[in-house]
Amino acid sequence: MEYLLIIIFVLGYLTITLEHTLKIDKLIPAITMMALMWAVISLNHLNVYHFDDVLKQLVPAHLDETLLHHFGKTTEILIFLIGAMTIVEIIDYFDGFATIKGFVKTKSKRKLIWVLIVLGFFLSAVIDNLTATIILISILRKIIKDRELRIWYASLIVIAANAGGAWTPIGDVTTTMLWIANKVTTINLMKYLFIPSVISVLIPAIIATFLPIFKGNISTDVQENEKTAKYSSVMLYLGLGGIVFVPIFKTITHLPPYIGMMFSLAIIAIVAEILSLRKFKMTIPDDEGIEGHHSPIHKSLSRIELPSVLFFLGILMAVAALESVGNLFHFAAWLKIAIPNIDIVVLSLGFGSAVIDNVPLVAASIGMFSEVIDNPLWHFIAFSAGTGGSMLIIGSAAGVVAMGMEKIDFFWYLKNISWLALLGFLGGSGMFIIMRMLLA
Repeated sequence: MEYLLIIIFVLGYLTITLEHTLKIDKLIPAITMMALMWAVISLNHLNVYHFDDVLKQLVPAHLDETLLHHFGKTTEILIFLIGAMTIVEIIDYFDGFATIKGFVKTKSKRKLIWVLIVLGFFLSAVIDNLTATIILISILRKIIKDRELRIWYASLIVIAANAGGAWTPIGDVTTTMLWIANKVTTINLMKYLFIPSVISVLIPAIIATFLPIFKGNISTDVQENEKTAKYSSVMLYLGLGGIVFVPIFKTITHLPPYIGMMFSLAIIAIVAEILSLRKFKMTIPDDEGIEGHHSPIHKSLSRIELPSVLFFLGILMAVAALESVGNLFHFAAWLKIAIPNIDIVVLSLGFGSAVIDNVPLVAASIGMFSEVIDNPLWHFIAFSAGTGGSMLIIGSAAGVVAMGMEKIDFFWYLKNISWLALLGFLGGSGMFIIMRMLLA
């Protein structure tokens, strides 16, 4: 019956990767395979295990306890993401991201590369690579009217956003997963991955400045005096500060990250309510529908991406089912024998993340390997999964959203951008290996 679990997972995973072809939202196969896999375990009374950190081996466990344990760990990630998404939506409610447009003042095509690269790199490190990509492409549309030129910039933004999301625990879902699972700490993640992440975006950016498409100046009428909302800057810096505060809160209190995220959300929500000149309300009046309710917190909560949250629930719990019956540990043991060089395994993970979603890949890695916290393996996995997705337009959430917003063709990206992302990925990986030797 364990083989049946693998079959269900593979079929579900295949359906997820073919989401656009089948026109089925990926959350549907994710939650379906989650339910089916745990049903198979329960109905067939399969033995379940958990990894004992002291004994360094699998030990038998009870199904209810195992299910509750994995659900608890998964919920920590989901609540953290919901909090982060809500803060981002509150910032957007006050048009906070319009403030960022003020940083884009140059008309030189080459200089604009560096402006967007720097903004994408550091913005994604705080609010996540997906949101950073949406914001910067929205700004890009107001600056550049030539679509052919714009898709080049949009593609470079994807590379920058994925690189920026890899070196902080709040910049990408996969690094957040590793952080919450106590595989990495904030300081060491940044110490090991900041420079490799910089290299992974620096190489494509330098090469891009020599490409013919980026010669000359931008011919467009940029609106220099475009008005922004009254509290735009206040809510932008407060929101970003609240998210950055979460790792600090965890370090001080040693509490799970989602508690710090909820604390930041509470503070930002209070300020948002005060600034919107509304009395604080815990419920929506019966005579006032959602559309008529202008509370920032309620409006923001109604706009978060619940399909993504359910997708993560399905994927993480499905991978947990494979982990519980011991499949992932057995596969890891086989992998270490078949490919003794672990760096090749992790690099393969990076190439794999360009083809399929990096969330289940990292979730599987957490279940496969038992290395201690802050082992360089975890940092390399975070880097590979985060930056490897840039090699194909469908390889990351940032790439997919850019593909949708600018109608970027898969083969155009493959021809013009993939080689840049590949050089950046290999350069960053090489730098990581060098730094690992120097910091050992």
